[in-house]
Amino acid sequence: MEADFWHARWDAMEIGFHEGAANDLLVRHLPSLDLPAGARVFVPLCGKARDMAWLAAQGFEVVGVELSMKAVDQFFEEMDVAPEIAGHGELTRYSAGSVTIYAGDLFALDATTLSGMDAVYDRASLVAMPASMRDDYARQIRALTPDAKRLLITFAYDQSEMDGPPFSIDTAEVERLFAKDYDLTCLEERDVEGGLKGRIPATEAAWRMVPR
Repeated sequence: MEADFWHARWDAMEIGFHEGAANDLLVRHLPSLDLPAGARVFVPLCGKARDMAWLAAQGFEVVGVELSMKAVDQFFEEMDVAPEIAGHGELTRYSAGSVTIYAGDLFALDATTLSGMDAVYDRASLVAMPASMRDDYARQIRALTPDAKRLLITFAYDQSEMDGPPFSIDTAEVERLFAKDYDLTCLEERDVEGGLKGRIPATEAAWRMVPR
């Protein structure tokens, strides 16, 4: 989506995608990645997700990237910490404790910045991408984190019933984007209680992705 779309959503606080607690699929399935103590976890399009605080509490080093500076500010305000703020090329780097968030465009990140990343947690990033952007997104994440395992959360539904985001990412699309480079395992698939946005029947799936 265009940057203006997301800035407008945050300015209006139209953030139905935000969850007030750590995602239960993350809590349940992160152990399947078998990460070492102190592992580095990348969270693309992180918003102000409480998932990052949960990951940090498990002893992981968390690195996020988020287009909206307002979202980044709110994350640290809600965690009641004052981050160190510094420029980082086209991005702005916020850091406090074991959480670092780069405010700006995901495509302005480079592999050096994310070197040594052990895992990628993608709950609200791929599903935010329209079809026209997904191939570029998949290539960028692979280039940034070539050796990282991934926990990916997707939704699947009849796309004609609703405009995204979140967009429908079914099994065929996951395989099209990633099967060449990753061993894929669907860890769990479940119905979305009440439907997406309270009306669209949908399923939600958690995927483990292990680079080949």
